[in-house]
Amino acid sequence: MGRWKAAALVAAGLIAGLLAPAAPATAVHAAAPGDFNGDGYRDAVLPIPGADLGDKHRAGAVVVLYGSSSGVSGSRRQVISQNSPGVPAPVDNSRGFGTSTATADLNRDGYADLVISAPWGGSRAGTVTVMWGSKDGLRKGTLLAAPSYTESYGTDVAALSTGPGAKTQVMVGSDLGTVVFRGPFSSSGSYGSAVQTPHEYGLVGSVALGDFDRDGTPDQVDFGARRTDVTGSDIRLNQTGAPTGTVLEKGNGFIAATGDVNGDGYTDLVVGDPLTPWTPGVDGELGGRVLIWRGSAHGITPDAQPEVISQDTAGVPGTGEKGDTFGAGLAVADLNRDGLADLVVGAPYEAVGEVRRTGMVTVIPGRRSGPLGAGGYTFHQDTPGVPSVNETRDCFGATVSAGDVNRDGRPELFIGAACENHYNGAVFMMPGGSKRPTGTGSRAFTLDSLGMPQWYEGWLGGFGLFWII
Repeated sequence: MGRWKAAALVAAGLIAGLLAPAAPATAVHAAAPGDFNGDGYRDAVLPIPGADLGDKHRAGAVVVLYGSSSGVSGSRRQVISQNSPGVPAPVDNSRGFGTSTATADLNRDGYADLVISAPWGGSRAGTVTVMWGSKDGLRKGTLLAAPSYTESYGTDVAALSTGPGAKTQVMVGSDLGTVVFRGPFSSSGSYGSAVQTPHEYGLVGSVALGDFDRDGTPDQVDFGARRTDVTGSDIRLNQTGAPTGTVLEKGNGFIAATGDVNGDGYTDLVVGDPLTPWTPGVDGELGGRVLIWRGSAHGITPDAQPEVISQDTAGVPGTGEKGDTFGAGLAVADLNRDGLADLVVGAPYEAVGEVRRTGMVTVIPGRRSGPLGAGGYTFHQDTPGVPSVNETRDCFGATVSAGDVNRDGRPELFIGAACENHYNGAVFMMPGGSKRPTGTGSRAFTLDSLGMPQWYEGWLGGFGLFWII
């Protein structure tokens, strides 16, 4: 363990889904798998935004573990950094390459592509790189440059392909606004259009994409500046271009994920609001909460009432306690293969027994009708089969994502523990089981096992929301 240090926001691992190479992709971040080499196996993405590269401190890197019939292992890996051939931006100190990642088939050639941000590159302007999938994997990159200067460009990225042309989009967050790139995309670096939307300084910087009204075109989600009167920030929909979109009136938060939790064919919006409320009973939930807005033919209206889930919700394991940060890690994926997306909720400061801030992840199954919560279950480092133990300030659940990396039809669950090993971090992979992921046969990836040892603050798995929580 080492001292905690404030870090920039990444929703990495916070939004996830299952990606089929030739089908529309769900917006994904951090360790969510995609098939980058077209062999039929999804490949895991492990960001290391604090990686030291030679004499370049915290330059950052991303490790891709290529999938196979036996899953993924540290021996079949590709390390991508700004030192790598084909990556267009130069390496430098403190760039944070890998702060946020997203996966989608942007040029619709049947290979998943990987979007990687480095928000502190070049006078804090930041860079966003697309590494293009191919039969040889991720070997060539191009930049998605903002039309004009924006500070900390790439605090978060999201990608979604619901169809050709403008139905494929990449959304980039920053301290000063958002940029939405619309297709068609080409591996030469071209794209259809880009719209930059400035907002007030101090944005949370988190973004997401999802088709809430099923019209075939992605809807954009971003968050306003952090508020002091409530637990989170304003949640804004479709404020690309002139800020004339929707601000949701019935909730707030810091991170978002999208997926169809009730199987009605409409994508739903899931938001994490992990802080304990300033004024109990007025806003937020003790220990944090998750809010769900249901998609519909009309999308999501400004006054829509969300469903609220906390650790005090019936069926959800645990009890809400001050500082749990339930909702700081967030993903939406169908883990039990029933056709309904499940909520994967990280609480990286949750205590387990007497061990403080060790962290826990809760899975809440989707339901066709009725409130969510029933059938919830948890993972932590003392779960049977997990090759670790709970220790104070491990931050297990800082990032979460899911995907099937061995093509057995059973999605694996990836959980980041950002504060493990002197804040070098770790990523735990829970194998898919017959009905849900299981600790049996789980694996832990560390910087040592990936051949990238360093003393301090590598942040394997991503920073999570640590500059907020």
